[in-house]
Order: sequence, then structure tokens, then C-alpha cells
Amino acid sequence: MATPAGLRDRALLLLGFAGAFHRSELVALNVEHLELTPQALLIHLDKNKTNQYGEVEDKAVFYAPDDRYCPVRSMQAWVAVLGRDTGPLLVSLKRVPKQVAQPSTFRLSDISANKLVQQHLGGQYTAHSLRASFVTIAVEAGQSNKAIKN
Repeated sequence: MATPAGLRDRALLLLGFAGAFHRSELVALNVEHLELTPQALLIHLDKNKTNQYGEVEDKAVFYAPDDRYCPVRSMQAWVAVLGRDTGPLLVSLKRVPKQVAQPSTFRLSDISANKLVQQHLGGQYTAHSLRASFVTIAVEAGQSNKAIKN
């Protein structure tokens, strides 16, 4: 059985990579920014590093054929554990003695997100590595700079 920590961490890693998110964008996401469609998970982003004017920008993250690596299904599982449809998406966990940790209402910090990436991928990686890896793999697959930016 997957733990809340495992579900949250998987969602963070897969969404960060598949969406090429900045660390600050990941931790700023709210549950209400997510919209599930039959084709993809749409994420409605507010102001961010590359969108300084604050216009809502949509980013689509698509299903993966293998459930183990699917950012959409992993996010669905995490949101089910959260049990709410508003508020911070990626949150810390409350430690309750002799019980499985449960989601809090406190947003993960940039530093916490970075530590989770390092915990799962190794000390040589950072949360920025998720975005950089997306770009590297897209270039190796022959994608144009314009396609990668989109």
C-alpha cells in the first residue's frame, strides 16, 4: 500500500519532470489549479518566472502508458489523499505517533521540494534537475527549441 508521503513525492517528481516546472511553480500550485480532461491534466498557472504579467497560462501534462510513471494518475492519487478541492497542492505531512502521516494544510517550501528530490534521486540532483532533464530529453528526441518552450 502506498503511503501519503510516497504518493506526494511521486506526484511532485513526475509532475515536475513531465511539466518542466520551476521549483517555485510546483510549490505554488493549488488544487484548484488542476483540471482533469480525458486527454490530459491541465494546470492553470498564475504569475511565474516566465510569465511576469500574471495572465493565466495553461500547461498540459499528458498520461503516460505505464501507471508507475504517469504524472496524471500520480497526481489523481495524491489529490484523493488530500481529500479537498482547494488550497495548497503539495503540502507537508503531519506526523502522528503510531499512525501513517497525513497531509497538513502547510505548503511545501522551495527548500523542502529540493530536499525531496535529493532524497529520491540523489544528492547531485536538485528540483531544477527535473526541468533540466525534461529539456535534455526533448533535445535528444529531436524537438525544436520552439516546441520545447511551448
